[in-house]
Amino acid sequence: MTRSRRTAAGLERYDALPPVECSELRGLWRGSGVPTGHPLDGALENLGWFGKRFDDDDRVHPLVFRARRGLASVHPGLVPLTVVLRAAPLLRTAAAAGAFAVVRPWVTTRRPRARLREVRFHGVTSAALVYDDLPVIDAFRRDDDGSVIGAMDARGMARPFLFRLHRLDGPARG
Repeated sequence: MTRSRRTAAGLERYDALPPVECSELRGLWRGSGVPTGHPLDGALENLGWFGKRFDDDDRVHPLVFRARRGLASVHPGLVPLTVVLRAAPLLRTAAAAGAFAVVRPWVTTRRPRARLREVRFHGVTSAALVYDDLPVIDAFRRDDDGSVIGAMDARGMARPFLFRLHRLDGPARG
């Protein structure tokens, strides 16, 4: 299947899913990309992306990564999105993972860097994560298995990046 067909199939599946309420997202969620041929496919996972943490509507940690001592939240405003999008193929390399592990402590934050709001995306109003420091919105839909599918919509991206979040049973810590 070609990249454009995978993207169309992924978005068609996403568009068919029901909305999510903001309150349903509380807690720690494990993330993974939904392969669609997007330039970011596999890049975040290679860098140690763990998922997202939703404390409440106004306190969201949008980029939670594995770290030496558990989990660490990364400040999205310190990660240049345009560079990430251009360098996405390189981010899937072992060298990039090693370099990010070295840099990560300097881009880590304890403060939440996003919030939840209801947003209309692709014709449906649903919970969405609005980044504080980037022109990015992650719009969510509920999947049949209890997970949610996110569509990362960013200024400068030709098409959304799709990802899946699975709720963890433990308390929201990170």
